[in-house]
Amino acid sequence: MKTIVVIGGSKGIGLSIVKLLTPSHKVISISRSVSNIEHENLTHYSVDVLSGELPDISEVDGLVYCPGSINLKPISRLKIEDFKNDFEINVIGAVKAIQKYARVMKDSQHPSIVLFSTVAVKLGMPFHASIATAKAGVEGLVKSLGAEFAPKIRINAIAPTVTDTELAAKLLRNERMIENITERHPLKKFLSPDEVAEMALFLLSHKTASMSGQILEMDCGIVNFKI
Repeated sequence: MKTIVVIGGSKGIGLSIVKLLTPSHKVISISRSVSNIEHENLTHYSVDVLSGELPDISEVDGLVYCPGSINLKPISRLKIEDFKNDFEINVIGAVKAIQKYARVMKDSQHPSIVLFSTVAVKLGMPFHASIATAKAGVEGLVKSLGAEFAPKIRINAIAPTVTDTELAAKLLRNERMIENITERHPLKKFLSPDEVAEMALFLLSHKTASMSGQILEMDCGIVNFKI
């Protein structure tokens, strides 16, 4: 049974990943808050990844870093602290986790790391300057570490569009906004956290043994189609 560390596994996409993994994997969830699920394969550590000490884990086959932010403001209202905070949550936290567990992962068979970007890196959208800048850093990290860790550890990222989570609640707070976001996507839908979790499981598996350094867009067509 493989051991997967999920950082930020108590809410949103991270929680869906934990739920999907626990029946067939040993899952170590690390987050500030505790999720409401229990399973014999699940161990939880209450740690703030930015300020706390990550636990020592003797075997790690996969690492998923889920914490993120949606800080949408015009550039005139964004403070330097906004850029710093978004960069810390999305990039520095991921770096801290990778530095902590990469050495252990090198002893595993077919280890894999999954990070998260956003469609806003490739698709320019108003008010996304801070988060798009931070997530561009995530994509650069994936490319660089993909080369550095080859051939032993694979690392890829998922770049989702709007996903129905607590983090995106302000974007989906009423029926009109839901309808507008649905219509903006050529596939006339946005994402559920379970869909994204399935992609994360795919990237963790040996089915993607030939994939590393990739950014997989789950965009419902919004980046690549103009209809």
